[in-house]
Amino acid sequence: MLRDLAYLFFPIYCAACNDALYQNERVLCTSCRHELPLGNFHKVNDKKMKKVFYGRSKVENTTSLFIFQKDSLVQNLIHNLKYRGQENISTELGIWLGKELQQNTEYKAIDIVIPVPLHPRRLRERGFNQVEKFGKEIAMNLDANYIDYILKKKSYNKKQSKHGRRTRWLNTSETFGVQNESLLINKHILIVDDIITTGATLEACINVLKHIPGIKISIATMAMTV
Repeated sequence: MLRDLAYLFFPIYCAACNDALYQNERVLCTSCRHELPLGNFHKVNDKKMKKVFYGRSKVENTTSLFIFQKDSLVQNLIHNLKYRGQENISTELGIWLGKELQQNTEYKAIDIVIPVPLHPRRLRERGFNQVEKFGKEIAMNLDANYIDYILKKKSYNKKQSKHGRRTRWLNTSETFGVQNESLLINKHILIVDDIITTGATLEACINVLKHIPGIKISIATMAMTV
């Protein structure tokens, strides 16, 4: 009874459409769970994401939970996560994609999940890394280790969303560093991020890791732009 009253006066809203959730719904309403455009790259072996890195960086597997378009439910979702501090979105999307990848033989081979890091200044501004809980849930579902101290962001850049590929690359190249490299020798790692657009940020991460002996690198993101 008290729980029902509390929900009546303090409703919880869907992180995508902002409608009030029913009591049996969590983070996303049932309608949005059916309407959000799924990437499903890991299911259909779509090469669309791999083409982003073709000829520049070698990746084993690539996948994204959603397709991202402007003025969409997915944009609302990512905006609420990054700029309104709704970290439960990161957890929910990690659970969703983690369960999907758990059924995929190629992703069961993942040893370590690594998030794209934020610069310490950006981390202080935002208060959290938006892909941390996403990565942790995926790692748990894949029975992999989650390690967030291997990749480091060395320089502080302005937001990249309005820049083209060349400008993004110039802004991200040589801005990442790696430490404790011995942990990655002969390991298959999964780098996780929120959105992949030009791939410049992920490419920069790959380039500081690819020299490590025996390393294999795969990619998983919350969304991919089309």
